[in-house]
Amino acid sequence: MRREDFGTIDGTAPAGRTLQLTKKDFESDQDVRWCPGCGDYIVLAQVQKLLPTLGIARENFVFISGIGCSSRFPYYMQTYGMHSIHGRAPAIASGLKLARPELSVWVVTGDGDALAIGGNHFIHAMRRNVDLKIILLNNRIYGLTKGQYSPTSETGKKTKTTPLGSIDRPFNPAALALGAGATFVARTVDADVAHLQQVLARAAAHKGTAFVEVLQNCIVFNDGAFQTLTDKAGRDDARVLLEHGRPLVYGKDRRRGIRLRGLSAEAVTLESDDAAAAAGLLVHDEHGEDAALAFLLAQLGGPELPLALGVFRAVDALAYHERHAQQASAARRSRGAGDLAKLLHSGDTWTIA
Repeated sequence: MRREDFGTIDGTAPAGRTLQLTKKDFESDQDVRWCPGCGDYIVLAQVQKLLPTLGIARENFVFISGIGCSSRFPYYMQTYGMHSIHGRAPAIASGLKLARPELSVWVVTGDGDALAIGGNHFIHAMRRNVDLKIILLNNRIYGLTKGQYSPTSETGKKTKTTPLGSIDRPFNPAALALGAGATFVARTVDADVAHLQQVLARAAAHKGTAFVEVLQNCIVFNDGAFQTLTDKAGRDDARVLLEHGRPLVYGKDRRRGIRLRGLSAEAVTLESDDAAAAAGLLVHDEHGEDAALAFLLAQLGGPELPLALGVFRAVDALAYHERHAQQASAARRSRGAGDLAKLLHSGDTWTIA
């Protein structure tokens, strides 16, 4: 990537030029090598459309990935980036954010990369609230290595490595992120471009770890995994779209709702358009003091309840780099300038002959 392709080092435009970026400015010269029809194409296009609207200079974006089909993402972005090692993208991205807090750092990963070998790095990025935008493309299968079951594959899934059907219980990525203390958690689906764009914009604006699970179709090894959510004829009955401050109403005719029965959710039929309040439906609150209701909503789905899409939780908290800066500043005030030689020779020392 050429330095002249970018603006100045502080993110402003060169003298005499204004910073006006378009989607094309974020398209690299690399041939996109995903399978024709892969849902990754949709996500790539929407990210490239979003970035010019954020008012951030192109050289201040960084995309970091691990291993997998989704992890080719940095090649296709005309930004700085790194195709790193399996499962370790959050760790590398965290280090970069601490060293260069002014950068907008994005992680693109998959269900295998993030939740198998990378599971430990994933949950600690959530709990630390590192200012990263993490997009997890969940196709419920290992695509790059040709169709083995993944940590999100449903129980009973028959694959090359589970010919009799998987006996594992799958991870729920959104619920896992909430359980790890993430301050922003959302779920969307690749084929609903408007919803995908809206969720990505919300994630980009969040300060702290912003986690977005994208349900993404693998046309070769797991085609149709999310067909009930993408088929326009029936998707309104299979999903509920979360809207802050609004009751949970869904269905093609908007006559179904979700309420609490004890500590469980249940679906109810509404007799009229204005029956939501009388039915005692859950009202979505993405800013709740704790994540209990968000955690419940993240686990909806199945034959009796719709799958929830949208922002589950969005709360304000100091990001990790901000807490780090505060601590370092306090240490400098109380102790003065550091003395590395003194530190190395403090306490017990010895000489090896």
